[in-house]
Amino acid sequence: MPTRRHPSLEASLKKMAETSFNPIDLLPEGDLPEKLINLMLLGPPPGMPAVKAIQQELANILTKVDTSGANVVVFGGGTGLSNVLGGDSRTPGWPRAPFQGLKAVFPKTSSVVCVTDDGGSTGELLKDFPLIALGDIRHVLLSCIQQRKLEKKYGLAEDEALAAVAELHRLFNFRFSKNPGSPELLILESGIEPAYLPATMWHSFAGLLSLIFSDDCLSRQLARPHCLGNLLLAAAICRQLGAGENLKRQVKSSRLIKGVQYLAELIGADRDSVYPCTTTPACLKICYTNGVLVTGEYKSGNARRGYPVDRVFVEFASEPQVPKQVLQNIAGADIIIFAPGSLFTSIIPILQVPGIAEAVRGNRQALKILVANLWIQRGETDLVSEDSGRRYYVSDLISSYNRNIPGGVHGLFKQILALRLQDIPGSVLQNYAVEGKVPIYLDRTKVWELGFMPIESRIYSQRALDERRVIQHDPDALARAVRTLWAIRGVLNDRSLSSTLPDGPDVWSPLINRRLETPDLRMSAINQRLHELELPATERGIIADILWRHRDIQLAHLDYISGLSLIGLEDWSRSQVWDNVFSFYDPLDRRIKIRQDIAAKPLRFEVAFLVALGQSLLGDYAAEKRMAPVYDHGLLLGKVFLLRLQTITDRTCYLDSGELSHYLALVRMQVVQDDPLLYTRLVNGNEGFTPPGLLFGLVYAWYLDNRFAAHIEYKMSIIRTELSDLIPEQVKVFDRRREIIDFFRRVVFKNDFSLTG
Repeated sequence: MPTRRHPSLEASLKKMAETSFNPIDLLPEGDLPEKLINLMLLGPPPGMPAVKAIQQELANILTKVDTSGANVVVFGGGTGLSNVLGGDSRTPGWPRAPFQGLKAVFPKTSSVVCVTDDGGSTGELLKDFPLIALGDIRHVLLSCIQQRKLEKKYGLAEDEALAAVAELHRLFNFRFSKNPGSPELLILESGIEPAYLPATMWHSFAGLLSLIFSDDCLSRQLARPHCLGNLLLAAAICRQLGAGENLKRQVKSSRLIKGVQYLAELIGADRDSVYPCTTTPACLKICYTNGVLVTGEYKSGNARRGYPVDRVFVEFASEPQVPKQVLQNIAGADIIIFAPGSLFTSIIPILQVPGIAEAVRGNRQALKILVANLWIQRGETDLVSEDSGRRYYVSDLISSYNRNIPGGVHGLFKQILALRLQDIPGSVLQNYAVEGKVPIYLDRTKVWELGFMPIESRIYSQRALDERRVIQHDPDALARAVRTLWAIRGVLNDRSLSSTLPDGPDVWSPLINRRLETPDLRMSAINQRLHELELPATERGIIADILWRHRDIQLAHLDYISGLSLIGLEDWSRSQVWDNVFSFYDPLDRRIKIRQDIAAKPLRFEVAFLVALGQSLLGDYAAEKRMAPVYDHGLLLGKVFLLRLQTITDRTCYLDSGELSHYLALVRMQVVQDDPLLYTRLVNGNEGFTPPGLLFGLVYAWYLDNRFAAHIEYKMSIIRTELSDLIPEQVKVFDRRREIIDFFRRVVFKNDFSLTG
C-alpha cells in the first residue's frame, strides 16, 4: 500500500522543529518580573533536568545579588508596615521568627510611620500630652530588631538573641487595665524574665520603668488602660527633655526624634529605622459622599456609614514639621516602598504632610513600589460609588490615592505588587466576607492603562494561613520579591504607556486647627467646662469620654446648658408620642433631662445625651409651640403646628437669626408672610411629625454617629439613590436632605473648608 503524504502534518512538525524556547519561557505564566519572582519563591517548575538546572542557576544568582548598600524607605501604618519590615510584632508567634522581612534583606531600611491614630492606649496618652500618636511607632520599632545589632551591641548568640526578643515582645505588648502599683509588681504581673535580657539593656529599661512611676506626668497614666510599650516610648522621649521641660508642653521635634532613636538602639534596631512622618500632632477627617464629615481615625475606622468615603484630610495642630532625616532619607533612597495597610489611615495621611510627596517625586532614580492591600474594609473603601455592589480592584485603589494625595500619584510609584488571589482557598475568602472584608482584585489591563506595572505573585504567608486561617503578606516572600525587582531594575519594561489617570488635586495648603489646639488641650478644656456644670458625679466622666470621642462637638455647644438631671421613672412625665429617646432639653432651667434608668445603659445614655445636647443649641428659640386641628366644613383634615419664635433680643440660641430661618426652611416650616416670627407646618390626618427642636437633636446625634438615630438614618437613605432614578418630588427631598447635612457640617460643626478639588 503506497504511503500517503500529509502536508499539514509535515508543516506542523517542521514548525515545531524550527521553534525554540529559552528556560525563561518555560517558567509559569506572567511577565518577566512575575516569572522571576515566582522562580525565587517557588523554585524551578517541573521539567527537563537540564532546563531546571539553568533556572536554578538563575535563582541562585538572584539570591546572591548584593543588597547591603541599597537605601530603602518604606511608608505605612502600624500592622501593614510592621509586617513587611520584620513580621507583625503584636502576634503571639512573632518571636519564633523575628529576623525576617525587608530588614533582613535590605539592612539599610528606614521607615516612615503614620501618626494620626487616636484610639486605645495611644488615645489615653493624647488626652494628657501634646504628642503625636505613639502606638504605631512602638509597633514598628519592635519589628525592626535585627540579630546583627543584638550581636554587635550585646554580644548575643542566635539562641540568646531569640530569647531576648521573646522578652522584648512580652514587655512591649503587655497591657494592663489598673495601676500595677510599682515597677516590681508590673514586672511580676507581666511575666517578664529580665534574666533573658542583656544586663545593660535591662538596666536601661529599669530606668524607664522607674521614670514611668516617678514622673508627675507619666505616673497619672498608670490608672488608665495602657500598652506598656507606649509608656516606655513616652518615657524614652521624656528622658530627652531638658531642664524645665515636661511632656505637658509641646515637645521639640529634636527631643521626640532622639527619644525614638534611643529606644531603637536600646532594643537592637538601627537608630535610623523608624521616623514619624511629622512631629506635629495631627488628626484625620473623613468626608463621606453624603456630605457628612467626621473627625478621628479610631471613630472612622469603627463607623459603618453605608456611604463611600469621598475625601480624607489631615488636620494639624500647628504648622506641620517633617523630621529632616525623613526628607534626607527619601532623597537618598534607592528603593521607595508603600506598605499595605488601611487605605485612608496609613499612606494617604503621610503623603498629605507637606514636603513628603514632593520629596518622593523629586527622587527620579529610585525603584518605587506600591504593595497593594490584600483586603478592603467594607465601608472604608466602598469608594466605587458608581456601583457599590461590584468588586474592588487595584485600579480603584490607585484612583483613591490619586484623589486624596496633593498632586495625585504621578511620580510616587510605578510598580504595583499584588497578591495572586487564585492561590487563596475559597473558604478563607468567605470567612473574611463575614467580617466585612473583601479582597482587592488585580485588573491588569486597567492598571497598565493607568500607567503602572502590575506584578502578581504569591506573597502571602502560608504559616499564617495554616495556623490562624488568616491571609497576611509574608515578610520573607515580599522581601525576596523586592530583591528580585531590585536585581532586574535595569531591564524592567514599563511599556512606556501614557496614563489615562486624571490629574490629582492641586497641592493644597495644610489644614491647620484654627485654635491651634492639640488633643490634650481639648481634653483639658472639656474637663474645665464640665467642672462648671451641675452634673451627677458618676456621669461626669462618662460625658467627658463622649465629648472626647466625638471631636466634632464644639465646646461652644455646651454654652446653652447649666447641667444634667436624671429623672426617676415615676417622675418622668414627658410624652413619648414623637420619640423614644427618653431625654430632652428644658429651656426653663437650661438643663438636660434624662430618664434615670437610661443612665445604666451606656449606648442609650450616649444617644440620649447627644440628642438633648443638640436640642440645647436652639436654646429658648421658641416663645410658643402648639398643635391646632384643621377643619374644612366640619371635617377634620389634619393639624397645623404653630411655632412662634422669641424676639431676637430675647432669644438665646447657637444659631444666628439667618441660620435659624435657614434651618426652619430646610425642615419645611413655613414663615407667615406678615409675621416673620411665626412659622407653620401642616400635618395630614394622623400622620406623625417630628418637631423642629427634636429633629435638630436627632440629626445632631445622627451626624456624629449614624447608629444613634435610626429614624434619621431612614430619612437620609434617599441620598444613596442615584438622582436619575428619582421622580421630581423625590429629587426635591434628596436636595433638601443633602442641604440639611451641609448645614450641620458647615454651621453646627464648623467644618466649612472646601471639600472640592
